[in-house]
Amino acid sequence: MRIRLTLLVALILSAASIAPSSAADRFALVIGNAKYPDADAPLKEPINDARDIADELKRDGFTVDIGENLNGEGMRRAFERLYGHVKPGAVALVFFSGFGIQSNRQSFMIPVDAQIWTEPDVRRDGISLETVLGEINNRGAGVKIALVDASRRNPFERRFRSFSAGLAPVIAPNGTLVMYSAALSSVISDNGSDHSLFVQELLKEIRVPDLMAEETLNRTRVGVTRASRSEQVPWISSSLAEDFSFIPGSGARPSTPVNPAPSPTPAPPPGPVAALPPPAAPTPTPLPRTDPPPAPKAETPPPPPADKPAQPNDGSAPPNIADDPTIKALTDKLIENPDDAGAHYRRGQVYASKGAYALAVKDFDDAIRLNPKDVEAYNNRCWARTVIGDLQAALRDCNEALRLRPNFVDALDSRGLVNLKSGMAKNAIADFDAALKINPRLTSSLYGRGLAKKNNGSISEGDLDISNAKAMDPNIVKEFASYGVR
Repeated sequence: MRIRLTLLVALILSAASIAPSSAADRFALVIGNAKYPDADAPLKEPINDARDIADELKRDGFTVDIGENLNGEGMRRAFERLYGHVKPGAVALVFFSGFGIQSNRQSFMIPVDAQIWTEPDVRRDGISLETVLGEINNRGAGVKIALVDASRRNPFERRFRSFSAGLAPVIAPNGTLVMYSAALSSVISDNGSDHSLFVQELLKEIRVPDLMAEETLNRTRVGVTRASRSEQVPWISSSLAEDFSFIPGSGARPSTPVNPAPSPTPAPPPGPVAALPPPAAPTPTPLPRTDPPPAPKAETPPPPPADKPAQPNDGSAPPNIADDPTIKALTDKLIENPDDAGAHYRRGQVYASKGAYALAVKDFDDAIRLNPKDVEAYNNRCWARTVIGDLQAALRDCNEALRLRPNFVDALDSRGLVNLKSGMAKNAIADFDAALKINPRLTSSLYGRGLAKKNNGSISEGDLDISNAKAMDPNIVKEFASYGVR
């Protein structure tokens, strides 16, 4: 029903020669993005994880360029700097922790200033992992390794819903080793720690001398799987043709890394802290440091306790929601032009993502008034009305969306929720079935169908759907409970 996603990306690009590479041949780009203005609160893990990875790689002989809370331009410049240093046979590494989105079967790393409202916006504002690997390969890197922890639920999930959760498999050039912190098309829950489980296990294995990179990552996968009791199973793909070890030789680390850089200080983001030596070509001028807008505090009320039945969301606005930076920007646009249908629609999406469903409905009302054929607005108003219990009006909206766009997967998914809440189990199953035929990994339809099947008496089939949906998105139960559905 919404996008699930979230990202730690690490590319470790390694030297192509069979003989141990010198420290000068090892380059690393490490990025930690935590402060996304559209998120309810900053992520806890990416900055600490990025700093720890950077420190470890320096000890292993890499020269490291580290960036924190990079915007789109900052990320593009950081990658350009890396491309400028890669030479034939070089070792290069990129580590990214933050939000990621799967679009058109590609995985995208998301900058902190991304403005994502539709799927094309992902390709416009995101950085394609496949593109990065391809460019590094074109520069002659012998071994390319990508480590990606991007399976977090992201703040853009309710803006377009015909998506697959998590990350997509990478079509990478030969000599590439790719690892995601979780299985394909799956998301993981926040562990509440200041460091991710994936990075904890990765650092543990990187520090073991004489291990080949593939063995290091395989041992990391085993460690994460065991520690999470199989709730988080990393994914690995390898086409390496050369041997590469993080700590080559007899286990002795380089005494001093080439061009070591001090540990990053908490300087205002989004400027990167570079420790790479100057490349042959001129290095682009770094961006000035500017503080990103502060992320709003989490204000959506938690789901009801397990021992009490969930109550429908009444759609009332959380306190101080008008101070949300995205809402403020859209409100300013509407003050200048009250007939901006797109601004009404986008503000409605943000209101809905913050749990202010009544305000969302009002904005969708205006969007439809200004554009009576806005199928997305009809679908989103259907969903918002469903959550607050206005089921007859919601059904009319979903039917209109499907009249305007037959087989619209989002509207089928939303109408399934309407029928589920209305007690129309057979109709709900039919809608969720139709949605899953179009997108088999639409977690909300899979979970909703499971509930509908159980309500219709097919307990074992329903339990199987629910189990599969929870494996894809551990937060799906809480999400449906917040809609008043259990």
